[in-house]
Amino acid sequence: MSLDLATAQTILAAALAEAQAVCAKPLAVIVLDAGGHPIAFARQDGASLFRFEIARAKAMGALGMGDDTSVIAARAAANPVFFHSLAAAVGGQIAYSPGGVLARSEGQIVGAVGISGDTGPCDEQCARAGLRA
Repeated sequence: MSLDLATAQTILAAALAEAQAVCAKPLAVIVLDAGGHPIAFARQDGASLFRFEIARAKAMGALGMGDDTSVIAARAAANPVFFHSLAAAVGGQIAYSPGGVLARSEGQIVGAVGISGDTGPCDEQCARAGLRA
């Protein structure tokens, strides 16, 4: 299975509904397919500059490393030299903050959601809500 536009739009809508429910700061939400190609993106009114780039870096980092960015952030804290080098090697296409969550179907990675705008844990909560939908 792969992510299609309708599914990506459902993920976006549910993530933004969760953001509204928890009174999150304005967010940017991106859904990427397994190859890192954008399927859908939304930026709430008032979201600050660079939110698209950060959300995309979270989703790309999850895809590239095969794990959610909350896990990657913990690994980066324990091995900063490697992860600093990694960020340089991938041209900055990775962010070490929660909010990048893998999308799976039948155990296979089919894409990722990246969210930026609030705290990392809030971003991740909204991403997971989107994926549950």
